[in-house]
Amino acid sequence: MNQHDVIILGAGASGLWAALTAAKRGRTVLVVDHARKAGRKILIAGGGKCNFTNIDISPANYHCKNRHFCKSALARFSPRHMVEYLSLHEIPWEEREHSQLFCTRSAADITEALYNDCLEHNVRFLFSEQITSVQKKDDLFDVQLTDSTHQAPSVIVALGGSAWPQVGATDAGYKIARTFGHKIIPTFPALVPLMMPSNWKLKNLSGIALPVTISSNGKQFTENMLFTHKGISGPVVLQISAHWKKGDSIEIDLLPYASIEESIKEAGSKPLLKTIVNRHFPERLASALIRQELGEKQLAQLSKKDMQEIHASIHAFNVVPTGTEGMKKAEATGGGVDTADISSKTMESKLCKGLYFTGEVLDVLGDLGGFNLHWAWASGNAAGEVV
Repeated sequence: MNQHDVIILGAGASGLWAALTAAKRGRTVLVVDHARKAGRKILIAGGGKCNFTNIDISPANYHCKNRHFCKSALARFSPRHMVEYLSLHEIPWEEREHSQLFCTRSAADITEALYNDCLEHNVRFLFSEQITSVQKKDDLFDVQLTDSTHQAPSVIVALGGSAWPQVGATDAGYKIARTFGHKIIPTFPALVPLMMPSNWKLKNLSGIALPVTISSNGKQFTENMLFTHKGISGPVVLQISAHWKKGDSIEIDLLPYASIEESIKEAGSKPLLKTIVNRHFPERLASALIRQELGEKQLAQLSKKDMQEIHASIHAFNVVPTGTEGMKKAEATGGGVDTADISSKTMESKLCKGLYFTGEVLDVLGDLGGFNLHWAWASGNAAGEVV
């Protein structure tokens, strides 16, 4: 009972897909997880609806020290594969903005389908188990659990990253990687809200949301932003957070689909500036953006210097965030196992034959919008096809 062809550490998205793929090839598979059931992160992804892929997947949506690493796995596992899987199980789905695909009922539809498929193909699961050590002796790995030891010629580390520790995320995968000589690219919270200085100009606006463009480090995204008690959040902030580094500034265009200069020009000379600004923004935000003295000026009274100040406040608002809200609020982990020592075709370690790494434990970070879950499926598939 303790001898297997493959032992998979982690019953998340990449672990489940790897298990099913390997089991379909006739491999005897054991999946070990410290949680009480499979796919905990899948269940809460996309607000419980699971943004399971994105129609517009491309390697450009992924960030990795080796920018070519994702190409092979993504080429062999497309969004169509996931759509076909859901169709096979009669799981309803829908396309939302930015080509994101979601379950229409519940993320549980996917986890239950994968778990039940694995059981049908004789995958064995051990839940609520702690991994105490992973060692290799001759051609076999010894995986020591709390109360038992299991052996297999192949081990897949699918333990995820450090994001969302409240649902069981740990750094166990990195520790195992280091045991076998792998380097870890420093990890950081990604797809995460940003915190602002306590004295920043736009404080006390919690609850206001609007479309903006945010730029930092040569990257730019346009989508909704939400003011929070601590700073800013929303899809556009989560996107830019993957490219922002501590100490860097961000630039916010709070009116990306219009020009405040054109609005002023078209309004004539008599209206007060605050009247025009209030047409574009909620009053609380308008008051914070424009000084009261400036807002009381008639448009005809605005000087060139005034217009520069207005432009900077609305179209080029610059601020240096104090940090992020950390791993507890991050939707993904940046950094991870250095892909320089991983086969891009099979996910096998180049340092230890039979050892594989899949999903978020690797130094692969996808954009917001289903890209990280798709990487989990694709990398799990790549390993499952060869173990």
